[in-house]
Amino acid sequence: MKASIAERIQAALHQENLDGWLFYSFRGSDPIAENILHLDHVRLATRRWFYFVPAAGEPTKLVHAIESEMLDSLPGEKKIYLPWQQLHRHLGDILTGSRRVAMQYSPLNAIPYVSRVDAGTVELVRSFGVDVVTSADLVQVFEAVWTAEQIETHLYAAGHMREIVDVTFREVARRIREKVPTTELDIQEFIWNQYETRDMTSSHRPIVALNAHSADPHYQPDLDHNLPMNEGDFLLIDIWAKKRTSHSVYDDITWTGYIGDHVPDFHEAIFQVVRNGRDAAIQLVQQSYPGKVLAGGQVDDAARQSISRAGYGEQFLHRTGHSIHEEDHGNGANIDNLETQDNRRLMKGTCFSIEPGVYLKGQFGVRSEVNVFLAESEAVVTGQPVQTTVTPILL
Repeated sequence: MKASIAERIQAALHQENLDGWLFYSFRGSDPIAENILHLDHVRLATRRWFYFVPAAGEPTKLVHAIESEMLDSLPGEKKIYLPWQQLHRHLGDILTGSRRVAMQYSPLNAIPYVSRVDAGTVELVRSFGVDVVTSADLVQVFEAVWTAEQIETHLYAAGHMREIVDVTFREVARRIREKVPTTELDIQEFIWNQYETRDMTSSHRPIVALNAHSADPHYQPDLDHNLPMNEGDFLLIDIWAKKRTSHSVYDDITWTGYIGDHVPDFHEAIFQVVRNGRDAAIQLVQQSYPGKVLAGGQVDDAARQSISRAGYGEQFLHRTGHSIHEEDHGNGANIDNLETQDNRRLMKGTCFSIEPGVYLKGQFGVRSEVNVFLAESEAVVTGQPVQTTVTPILL
């Protein structure tokens, strides 16, 4: 870890009024710690290690005798243990004088994404008279805030992804009009090739879902589940990709279309329910930011309440959104008060999706997904224009 990052950690600790950040891992149990401390993910690590960064002063490493070099890339004093009693003694000495220390821990496991430290280790630290608090917001500072260069990679991806939506719908229309046999897998492959030609990459292939398949939020076509496309079908595409450069960040959007020149009233009505929920969430963020502290769960509530008032709350099966970073699902605040109780604050310089959905099993499902970036003074919806109505693909 470079000294400048150590200084950033200490600055963040002062901001949170904490005495220190205690990193801990056993057999790779905390990839977040490895990311933040710039450790080698593939290095063999079979024994427990701790790394304590105090709010002021020099950090301290605590490593096992047979892996004494484990944290040599990090600054600070090194303490080596062999028997477990020595581990406890050294850890107690390291924490002397500290009252409130952050760890990758979440009270009641409310945010499992950052809950990487086992209950026994938390008990051990507390036995020294130290109050262990969650590092959830600290993690955001180092794992979710974008650099200026990353913002540019997102804007690059957002522009191309928005074009891919239009190009894909035009390709579907061409194939239908020319009676070219086409399946969900064919259009998935078409979108994947669009990523390649635009110098983008993705962790997984996109979702292309027709009719009842679109009512499954995580449907993926394969050789056994792959519908042919025909006029009169409802189509959902969920696409996520990033520029093929180091440390680039994702863009992630979902659009829906109807393979015809006129969208049926019921399909459009469900879309408008989803759109209203999406826009209620966006409006809350834009009206609150940057003056008011807002948690991810509060934004989820806004979308969910809108959809529930329309009578479709039971068909909204997932959280409203997720953090976006170098991984499509990042380590920042999620827009979630359903699957988890995400009380992490929405932080300047971070990005997240807003993607409510209504899923009518056996019929069709609608999801409308946009990305929101929290810039210096405003919440920006990228990838404009966003969808406002189901697209009539054959119009």
